[in-house]
Amino acid sequence: MIKSDVQLDAKGLACPMPIVKTKKAMGNLEEGQVLEIQATDKGSVADLAAWSKTVGHQYIGTNEENGVFYHYIRKCNPDVSKAAEKSYEKTISNEAAIKEDGIILDVREAAEYAFGHIPGATSIPMGELSERMNELDKEQTIYVICRTGTRSDLAAQQLSEAGFTKVYNVLPGMTGYEGELQKEVE
Repeated sequence: MIKSDVQLDAKGLACPMPIVKTKKAMGNLEEGQVLEIQATDKGSVADLAAWSKTVGHQYIGTNEENGVFYHYIRKCNPDVSKAAEKSYEKTISNEAAIKEDGIILDVREAAEYAFGHIPGATSIPMGELSERMNELDKEQTIYVICRTGTRSDLAAQQLSEAGFTKVYNVLPGMTGYEGELQKEVE
């Protein structure tokens, strides 16, 4: 077990709440202190790691015990963190993304995708994106979607940093999608 300075209970919360609560809790820590986040959302594994990297904190790792994920994040220099935290600039509405040419990249967890996704969307969960980027065409326009726009924002930043230039974050994400849902997984 990793020693932590502060514990945060985020059990029972879904994206983006574990990140929102973690961000608030990190604001109260001193540089070098470790926050333990207890979450039951499987998406929190990829989300908290990606968020930590984006804002400049050290993601130490995750342990899982009886369906509870114990995440450990060390707070790094707050000046570096504020400079690093940013939102991906290129955004598009759900409706516009569906009408445009390109692919819809769904970065939600496989279970979320299976319960309903935009017909024809490609599933690459956020936690697998760095290893599976080679499956995407850098010349193609990519519309990244998740449940609320938080994971897709992080994924869009990650794709952009890897040299993808035609990337858009779809807002507000699946929570605002009112079109047809496909439940079959190919």
